[in-house]
Amino acid sequence: MWDTSKDYRLSVAEKSVELFLKTVEGARFKGKWDKKKAVQLAKEMVPEIQAMRYSYVDPRDLVGTPQMKALKEKANGIVEALGGEDWYHKLLSLADKSERGKVEEAVAKIKFFLNTILNLDKRLALGKINDPVIAVDIKVGEVMSVAKHPNADRLLVTNVNIGDRAITVVTNDLTVKEGNRVAVALLPPANFRGIVSEGMFLGAGEGVLKDVNGEVGGLPKGVPLEAFVETRNLVEAFLKG
Repeated sequence: MWDTSKDYRLSVAEKSVELFLKTVEGARFKGKWDKKKAVQLAKEMVPEIQAMRYSYVDPRDLVGTPQMKALKEKANGIVEALGGEDWYHKLLSLADKSERGKVEEAVAKIKFFLNTILNLDKRLALGKINDPVIAVDIKVGEVMSVAKHPNADRLLVTNVNIGDRAITVVTNDLTVKEGNRVAVALLPPANFRGIVSEGMFLGAGEGVLKDVNGEVGGLPKGVPLEAFVETRNLVEAFLKG
């Protein structure tokens, strides 16, 4: 029997719902979007996740449950309530210049929430793994562009292709270059002096891993165990926060 009440994947999924609700309540989005519907659907996710958390069954058996199906349907319903598949572009385009930074951060948090829920089944399908790292997606990415952080000399702002989309990652490894194949943990967004980072590069010893094996968007292969330490710590911190 597997103790699903302590499964990090389900704990982070539930915490991501909290993050979404808090973000939406404080968001200053313009345009046509259905806040009431988005909030209601998110609240309805909580009992579905809790039913999974207290099922005490093999994680693989949760993949095909009515609860997992309901979570995906509700997540897709939230996407529609936000304005459809292109919701984030619409919200960002309508943001006032003075509010754009706050809107970008809110959008990044919502993206994290949706990704956490919509890919939960894939992480559960990996089976019985008791490790915080398993609670978030870790993907092979390709660095598409690198720029100096406008407000910090010791940081770089990178645009990274992770297969299905591109994300912004802020890094303190000043040797990261365009074309690097990296491993990216899709963590709760963090604001680094005005720039929102949607993930973190894995690294070990000599900085960021820059020649990672695996297909872009897929799971990285051959990553040393010590490269996961910071991801593990940040997932734990998210759950405690």
